[in-house]
Amino acid sequence: MTTDAQLADRARTLDAADPLAGYRTRFVGHDDESVTAYLDGNSLGRPLAASVDRVREVMLQQWGGRLIRAWDEGWLALPERVGDELGRVVLGAAPGQCVVADSTTVLLYKLARAAIAARPGRTRVLVDRDNFPSDRFIVEGIAAECGLELDWLEPPHGGGVTADAVRAAVGPDTALVLLSHVAYRSGYIADIPAITTAAHDAGALVLWDLCHSAGVLPVELDAWGVDLAAGCSYKYLNGGPGAPAWAYVRTELQHFQQPIQGWLGSSEPFEMGQGYEPAGGIRRFTSGTPPIIGMTAMQDMIALIDEAGLAAVRDKSVALTEFAIEAVQASLADFGVVVASPLNPAERGGHVTIDHPAFKHVTARLWEQGVIPDFREPDGIRLGLSPLSTSFAEVWRGIAAIRAELERA
Repeated sequence: MTTDAQLADRARTLDAADPLAGYRTRFVGHDDESVTAYLDGNSLGRPLAASVDRVREVMLQQWGGRLIRAWDEGWLALPERVGDELGRVVLGAAPGQCVVADSTTVLLYKLARAAIAARPGRTRVLVDRDNFPSDRFIVEGIAAECGLELDWLEPPHGGGVTADAVRAAVGPDTALVLLSHVAYRSGYIADIPAITTAAHDAGALVLWDLCHSAGVLPVELDAWGVDLAAGCSYKYLNGGPGAPAWAYVRTELQHFQQPIQGWLGSSEPFEMGQGYEPAGGIRRFTSGTPPIIGMTAMQDMIALIDEAGLAAVRDKSVALTEFAIEAVQASLADFGVVVASPLNPAERGGHVTIDHPAFKHVTARLWEQGVIPDFREPDGIRLGLSPLSTSFAEVWRGIAAIRAELERA
């Protein structure tokens, strides 16, 4: 049986051999002794030191120095410029298909309503009960608004939605399928190409939520035939709390009419004319004034992922989650802790969920010690492991702290 000392040694060995270990020092707080284990990078990524400098420059030089002139000197083009870079580095998307705007919730609403309107006569939407609340709430609201019916998939607790389940659930009345690439609780990776094909075979469109995969998993939206996608930028893209989300709309579908008709998404926003005429291309899916400061920090993380290589990021992500599962099974299983994420790394994203009835109270005590995972109902701790900022030793310190709290219980 593997001992705690052996696990600690193994963590040190893995860190010593980690080709990405040097990137950790680029993050603010990596050496903060009051936070001994930050295991919530899948909810809020650490800031990069480069982003602190970039935000300061935007505020002091661009905003403070150029004032309103900065809109014409680059700000107005930023949503599409950052979107294109995100598409190139992270999403496998050719230029002109990604834009940064709004929140994930607003973008999911826009894209879902646009997709449903593009399938007139179809009256059903497919979603899963284990999806993130916003995704479910959005389609519930749209269904009530448009007189549609919802079909609910019931994925297993430690798994997720499969292509076979989608194929069995879609039909000639299905307008839209809304799913997450990586399940927010279990970390299960959905098979985007197979599920998208199953939906297309029934004539439906698919909207993918990539909040828990963008920046930690290789993604090929163009090659996979994805219709529509959206995701946040404050998890593995490290854009900061409340940083704006992004949308992907395949070029062939950019004639869709999105429902929030704001001035920036119009064809000639500065004419201030009467009547809404949508812009061509991806800009028609924007609405209001671009959130310049909010999208500033994510540029540095996109550049860092480009430098490190997304394949290498994924390799370390797999190694981190494999080590976490090994340590949990060796050190916590005797307390009744179970892994509620896929054991097969090919089916698992960047986080691992572990379950125990005491974990809600354990999580609160861990935070007081500077060990920071997050808790998800009903009884799960998520170990969110951000490959460029999380060390193996940090993972072990967190699991050892969980063990100490269970021993106290």
